Amino acid sequence: MADDLDELLDEVESKFCRLPTRGGGKDGGYFTMVSFNIIFLKSCRCCPVYLGGSSTPHGIGTNISQRTCDQLRCTACDFRVLHYDDYLWDKSCDYLFFRNNMPELSKLRVKMMKKEGTRAYACQCTWRSVDELTDLSTDRQLRWVCSKHKE
Repeated sequence: MADDLDELLDEVESKFCRLPTRGGGKDGGYFTMVSFNIIFLKSCRCCPVYLGGSSTPHGIGTNISQRTCDQLRCTACDFRVLHYDDYLWDKSCDYLFFRNNMPELSKLRVKMMKKEGTRAYACQCTWRSVDELTDLSTDRQLRWVCSKHKE
């Protein structure tokens, strides 16, 4: 089964993961896969961007690799979105609570409740508790974007 998967990945990479170069060359006008991987990893953004519970792995989210983004940034308050596994936000949370207490975990814990499988997300102006994989584009109130994954 592992060999079948490797063959499938090789086929996808050969068809879709080559970048055109300027001019020709031995590689037919394309970067090699090694060059592509280096370029790809240096400035990659999730597409689509996913949120998820604590059982969902972090990483670069794609339609094929549904991983939660751990490089989120809010375009409204320009603050990094923090996340806490196995916690959810209390219903009494409000804008001023996050505005006054982010990013101090010791202050935030007052409004965090333990819940296995849930992940609590927050910036200075918005917060969410998520327990299943969710495409960020389905929540129009969130102004969070992937701020690029580094190598």
